[in-house]
Amino acid sequence: MTEKKATTTKKKAAAPKAAAKKAAAKKVEVTIDEVSVGYHAGDVYQVLNSAEKPMSVAEIAKAAKITTEETYLSIGWLLREGKVKGEANLFSLA
Repeated sequence: MTEKKATTTKKKAAAPKAAAKKAAAKKVEVTIDEVSVGYHAGDVYQVLNSAEKPMSVAEIAKAAKITTEETYLSIGWLLREGKVKGEANLFSLA
């Protein structure tokens, strides 16, 4: 008699691209009104005041516990008021 060899097929794991697309599809909601942006601008000002050194947007966002979008809005607010200055993608108090 002839013996048959058992064949097995392995399923490929889910492609990591699907997880990356899911993460990219995640939306961040930012409230844009003068009250919330003003409060966040105050948070950014306090972070820069306590740091006493120029900081990047990512560092400011992490320290202030706000999103980078909110950080950009807040920096714009503070730039308009002349309270911060930016140089080489780093921001500090003016």
